[in-house]
Amino acid sequence: MRKGRRIGRGGKRGTYSGRGIKGLGARAGGKMRPEERDIIKKIPKLRGYRFVAFRVKPVVVNFDTVAKHFKDGEVVSPASLLERGLVRRVNGRTPVVKILGRGEAKKTIIFKDVQFSKRASAHVTQEKK
Repeated sequence: MRKGRRIGRGGKRGTYSGRGIKGLGARAGGKMRPEERDIIKKIPKLRGYRFVAFRVKPVVVNFDTVAKHFKDGEVVSPASLLERGLVRRVNGRTPVVKILGRGEAKKTIIFKDVQFSKRASAHVTQEKK
């Protein structure tokens, strides 16, 4: 098997052997940079740390707001809160609702499918599913 010609070692091509004088093309193993890399380098990069939370945060409603909008013995659920305009849809869906403990329990309101803070759970009755 015949090996490739070694350049720059005398013979008919002379000193530079068709490679020119100096520069990247004259060096052994010297290759031009790929154009794709140039394109990638020109694209602006987004810096910093980006973490998108995958857990859905509940929409909070205070106990006194619920007491103001609901009568004695009524059932409070995410759907009923949505109807009264106390919460809004999140990404087109009925949200997860959390009741916070501001206010006092003067009415007996029944809660269904909602979460509670520690303070709110002290003065609440829940309806079972």
